[in-house]
Amino acid sequence: MAGFVDMPLHQSNYWLDTVTMPTGTPGDLPQKVDVAVVGAGFTGLSAARTLAQRGARVAVLEAHTIGWGASSRNGGMVLTGMKLSVETLAARYGMEATKRMYAASLASIDLVEQIIREESIECDFSRCGHLEVACKQSHFDTYARSVEVIAREFNHQLRVVTKKDLGSEIGSEIYFGGIVDEVSAGLNPACYIAGLGRAALKAGASIYENTDVRQIPRTAENGSPGFQLTTSRGRVFAKDVLIGTSGYTSQATPALQKKIIPIGSFIITTERLSEALARELSPRNRMIFDSKHYLHYYRLTPDNRMLFGGRAAFFPETTNTIRRSAEILRRGMIEVYPQLRDVRVEYAWGGTLDFCFDTMPHAGRMDGMHYAVGYAGHGVAMATYLGTMMAEQISGGVVRNPYADIPFPGAPLGLYTGKPWFLPFAGAYYKMLDWIS
Repeated sequence: MAGFVDMPLHQSNYWLDTVTMPTGTPGDLPQKVDVAVVGAGFTGLSAARTLAQRGARVAVLEAHTIGWGASSRNGGMVLTGMKLSVETLAARYGMEATKRMYAASLASIDLVEQIIREESIECDFSRCGHLEVACKQSHFDTYARSVEVIAREFNHQLRVVTKKDLGSEIGSEIYFGGIVDEVSAGLNPACYIAGLGRAALKAGASIYENTDVRQIPRTAENGSPGFQLTTSRGRVFAKDVLIGTSGYTSQATPALQKKIIPIGSFIITTERLSEALARELSPRNRMIFDSKHYLHYYRLTPDNRMLFGGRAAFFPETTNTIRRSAEILRRGMIEVYPQLRDVRVEYAWGGTLDFCFDTMPHAGRMDGMHYAVGYAGHGVAMATYLGTMMAEQISGGVVRNPYADIPFPGAPLGLYTGKPWFLPFAGAYYKMLDWIS
């Protein structure tokens, strides 16, 4: 592993070295607010911005700091579609429901772009498109059918790229072809979440950092029903509560926690590459991911580093899982791009994604509280979108939330209490699927 074991590896998030995060609201918690938002990530801050713009008194309660979780640790890919294929979605929910979901995925990118424009957020947003590459011929053989269905049913155009033409999209020879979607985008997620935080504060929301929410019992105050949130910094009464904690959902909401699987995802980032090498690796600067269940995703950063991520370990981040995952990811990166064999990896970090048992986003009400979770790696756009949608619903608006009416399953036989003991088995299962597919 020349160029890796002897390098000055920073076990830290590269994106955070590119931004100054806003600080939260000083002072004590208020005694009473209209809405308490739990979590200061994409979901919570987009919701807080919208709620405050509509005149609500909002307190965002964050156990750590603004953007501390997956919102600042991801690859910065703003993608169309969902984790599951449209064929799977149509078979499960019907074509009409799938059309609404797909339309929401497209609208979510438009919303991100709109917020960035309205709030003048400098985050290197670019409609550079995404490229999905086929790891097997059988994977590529399904692409033409998917493209046809999406064009016919959703009026959305994708482009199939054959193996012989793939060199115009990626400087790797290991794949069997690909699909391009020009609508997807890329951005710097830390700069974007910092901008969302500033936008929420500017709109009048309060953000209380280092405020761990521990209990949210129903109660009433002066005859008005609501919730008494007990936190590490005191208590606050709220008429409404929105949970946007994703993979970090805790025992404060036990019923919701039992429906969310926290899965580790890890990223490495190289030293800066020459302009010539960067263009060789990604001629069109796409957001790239492969067709495996145990997938890799990668892209160039705005300063020409190769960012390479994946499910190298399913368990959430620790010093050991980050180091081990960095080694695994570097091997994967060199398999894709032998050109990077002698390039230094400078950053490695991990974060926790929120998968639901059906691999779907979910947004609605549970135990009287509102929630939006389950982004499965598509959270930059969808979390922004569903946070905004739930805020509009709390404000009394009529919204078309395509995820409100679908079933929200828990673990079979109730064998899950929120601690994912089965993750090693899940990792082995997905590797097996990749082998046999």
